[in-house]
Amino acid sequence: MLQREGYIRGWTEIEENGHKSLEIELKYFDGAPVIAEIKRISKPGRRVYSSVKEIPLVRNGLGISILSTPKGVMSDNDARTENVGGEILCRVS
Repeated sequence: MLQREGYIRGWTEIEENGHKSLEIELKYFDGAPVIAEIKRISKPGRRVYSSVKEIPLVRNGLGISILSTPKGVMSDNDARTENVGGEILCRVS
């Protein structure tokens, strides 16, 4: 999702000593990272759901929210296009 939206260059799955992890290549613009903040919204103790009409804009449309919907994990723009709401996982700006 972050690669498709242009926030990271790419990612690879690596395995060291039997443990899998992700290596993420961050994207920079004019020497500054493209991602300024990633904030987790839904937590195990407090799930946050939103209908399609109530999905909040992040920084007036400059950021994205990542949602878990019945049609899969998608960005807020894709959720509005597909007319589905869901659980707001995180906010990227």
